[in-house]
Amino acid sequence: MKIYKYILEATVFTCGAVVMIFELVGSRVLGPYFGTSIFVWTSLIGIILGSLSLGYYLGGKIADKNPSFHNLSLIIFLSSIFIGLAIIIKDPLLLILQNNFTGAKTGSILASLILFLPTSVLLGMVSPYAAKLKIDDLSTSGSMVGNLYAISTTGSIVGTFLSGFYLIPRFGTNKLLIILSITLIIISMLLSAKQFIKIKLYALIIALFGLLTISGFNFISEKNEFADIDTAYNRIWIYNHKDATTNKPVKIMGINNENQSSMFLDSDDLVNEYTKYYHLAKHFNPNFKKALMFGGAGYSYPKDYLNKYPQNTIDVIEIDPMVTELAKKYFNLKENPRLNIYHEDGRVYLNKTREKYDAIFGDAFGSHYSVPYQLTTKEAAQRKYDILNNNGVVILNIISSIEGKKGEFLRAEYATYKSIFPQVYLFPVRQPADGKEVQNIILVALKSKNDQVFNNSDPKLNEYLQHLWKKEIDADMPILTDDYAPVDYYISKAI
Repeated sequence: MKIYKYILEATVFTCGAVVMIFELVGSRVLGPYFGTSIFVWTSLIGIILGSLSLGYYLGGKIADKNPSFHNLSLIIFLSSIFIGLAIIIKDPLLLILQNNFTGAKTGSILASLILFLPTSVLLGMVSPYAAKLKIDDLSTSGSMVGNLYAISTTGSIVGTFLSGFYLIPRFGTNKLLIILSITLIIISMLLSAKQFIKIKLYALIIALFGLLTISGFNFISEKNEFADIDTAYNRIWIYNHKDATTNKPVKIMGINNENQSSMFLDSDDLVNEYTKYYHLAKHFNPNFKKALMFGGAGYSYPKDYLNKYPQNTIDVIEIDPMVTELAKKYFNLKENPRLNIYHEDGRVYLNKTREKYDAIFGDAFGSHYSVPYQLTTKEAAQRKYDILNNNGVVILNIISSIEGKKGEFLRAEYATYKSIFPQVYLFPVRQPADGKEVQNIILVALKSKNDQVFNNSDPKLNEYLQHLWKKEIDADMPILTDDYAPVDYYISKAI
């Protein structure tokens, strides 16, 4: 049969695609527990590349001893089984690692070794093994091996684009892993229809049943107020909970397992204390009318802003369009002519916008594990300064301490804004006098050079103003720039 003639080419192409899809899905597996920082990607890519290298070596050694379609079929079938095992153990394993290793580096390395090494080693064995089976003439062995590796790499390219642009947003993490397992089982059966056929059929049936079960589980979970959604940018969990401070029921949007937005189910009050500090814009620029906010999530503050300031407008930059759709579905976000939403990277918007603003709010710093460095640099701060009107104010949320190693990112960011803005102030939210405490710290940068007062007739604003950090801030950190911004490294010390 012509199809069977090219079965080895089809095999290496498919396995090459599966490797890259598996790697990209891996970022969604680790994301809810260790974030999506450069440390996580480094661990994931490094472990998988090392595993593939080991697989190439082992595949060549084994193929030299006893090459057969049966053995290649078994290698691919075992890789499908290890994907299935990864699906079963990943959440309890990652929870254990998260609880026992506070840093993203160690936890993500161990998780990558356990979850991704076995499958990647086995898939790495496929190309050299297939090459051994394909070679029938030593005079053309070089071109034959080259062709197979080119086909494998082409499969990897197709898998990369397919997973990023379609598969992950369409199917999500668990479904896609099961689909990969099913794909490998089918390839294994095509390579050897007789070997372990009953076991393979049972595995295929179990995988198909798992696919149907996950679809049903997701439907039931959503009915019970829990949603697990993969988007082109994030893995998002939406669920109901009780607020630790008020004990009132809240709905939470967790992006990569970090509480990015919360909403009371029985009132319109802001849940997260740090978001209330954005109202300091009214103190520092009483006549402000137009605001810009980086980070939408559940749109908690933009909704509150529109209610509090009925004459004002706000533009929100949210990179993930699906986040906005989820906010509309679960967080009562309504269309409003005073609310403009732009779905793009915040820095890209800063670079090209010609709009002018009275206040800029930053909540793109809500992740413990990863921060969009391109919004932290001197160049970004300069663009914010440029698009502010006179008396304009920037108010940022940063999770850090002020003093010690855990405060290195905060001090670097403070130095960066001080290099552009004439006045910069800090307001620790939870423990205003404790410089060692890792907490939400509000950075306020003013375009005005006028002397400021730190009291207000509004009791709430006055309460926030009393959190002003009055102690000296060490000038021991370099300014962050587009060329040098080791933000993930600084953040790792604060975790």
